[in-house]
Amino acid sequence: MSDTGRQSLTDKAGAALKPDSEKSTTEHMGDKMKGTSDSMASALQPQSEKSGTQKLGDATSSNSTNESMLDKAKNAMGMGNSS
Repeated sequence: MSDTGRQSLTDKAGAALKPDSEKSTTEHMGDKMKGTSDSMASALQPQSEKSGTQKLGDATSSNSTNESMLDKAKNAMGMGNSS
């Protein structure tokens, strides 16, 4: 379950696991907008107000390159966009 205004871990995983080559332009744009929106919401929401699953999701997807662990795994297997 995700916090209000946040993308669920299931949605994030589903988007990350689908190969980019199988996504339409609309899906690419939607993923980018959802990711940006979720990152902004993560930064604005105080840690004390986040659910346990949201804290876990933020901890596993936040890093200096803004590339989630799932994206790293996809790229390592040649299924992603390794930019």
